[in-house]
Amino acid sequence: MFLDSLIGPNRDIRWVIQFWPVLVSSFVFALAATWLCKKIAVKFGIFDKPDDLVKTHKEPIAYLGGIGMLVGLTVGILAGIYCLREEEILGPALKWLLGILAGGAIACSVGLTDDIFELNPTKKILGQVAAAIILLLVGIVPNLQFLTGSPLNLPISHNILVVLGVGIVIFFVLGATNSLNLLDGLDGLCAGVTAIIAAAMLLLAVHLATWGYSDTGDPVRIIICLGLVGGVCGFLPFNRHPAKIFMGDAGSMLLGFMVAALMLLFAEWVPRWWLASIVVFGLPILDTAVALVRRLLNRRPLFVSDRGHIYDQMIDRGIPLKKTVAICYVLAGIYAVIGLVMSQIRTWYAAGVYIMVFLVSALVVWRQGYLKMEGLRGAVHKQD
Repeated sequence: MFLDSLIGPNRDIRWVIQFWPVLVSSFVFALAATWLCKKIAVKFGIFDKPDDLVKTHKEPIAYLGGIGMLVGLTVGILAGIYCLREEEILGPALKWLLGILAGGAIACSVGLTDDIFELNPTKKILGQVAAAIILLLVGIVPNLQFLTGSPLNLPISHNILVVLGVGIVIFFVLGATNSLNLLDGLDGLCAGVTAIIAAAMLLLAVHLATWGYSDTGDPVRIIICLGLVGGVCGFLPFNRHPAKIFMGDAGSMLLGFMVAALMLLFAEWVPRWWLASIVVFGLPILDTAVALVRRLLNRRPLFVSDRGHIYDQMIDRGIPLKKTVAICYVLAGIYAVIGLVMSQIRTWYAAGVYIMVFLVSALVVWRQGYLKMEGLRGAVHKQD
């Protein structure tokens, strides 16, 4: 009975399959562009140099991997637009797709500028806000009407809902871009986790599409998910340990923006799918929350890099790099599965489960000592 509702009756699954060129083209072009970006980075000396503090690699590694993923995403989205060329919904979908692509390009450009010239935090945030404004301009905002409807019935005016929507869009873009930026600390970690998240969101998008959830949102979600999976997988062969190229802030901000846009797209109607997409993004949220809480508890600067992230502490406790990355993949997969399964039950029941999941996650983090810290940049070692 539960599985019967996974594929809806309103659209044939073949409607989804027609978008296969998005996945293939984004993968092929990201693979080729990443290879070319590596050559360019080596020629012009664009490297990430080790500092013996936060950066653990031993030799300079080429940057510009984010540009390779942007190329793959761009080609994938254009392929998706071509697939929609005979659809009546092309106009509205085109507006959203080009808006997301433009915002992603801005986020990537801000990150690239930071990679080369080291922007201060204020300028980086302003750049991320500029990317978020693009989403607002093309009309990608969360639908908050559920706040004024049953069972909440909150007395909120339309103007306040608009202001809340603007704030939520900016918050999601800032939160996701910086979360994935913080997660980009080990070879293949950020890219692999993003691929898992995008794949899970693709399953959500396919489910909604077969039920005819939204004429505009359905194809946009599928195209963005497929382009993101293909672009990241085209980059991963060069980034897995030992990495030959890094994505840099250009890549992590690009990926963060795209995931933020996807989460907002899932907020098109009811909060059920929005909540599920947020839980799918659970591992980056957990790592960011741990980093901020740990710095607050230990009275450390919030915006100064350290080696106290969950994955850093795993390394410092003796877990090999490849095993640490694999564990993080499994954790990302667990959050993804929870989000997918809970999306099939009533919103309020699912919300209760989500709260329990994050409370258990917080308890495990606390009991394992991940909130402790030695020195400004060092992670505490687990005591026997």
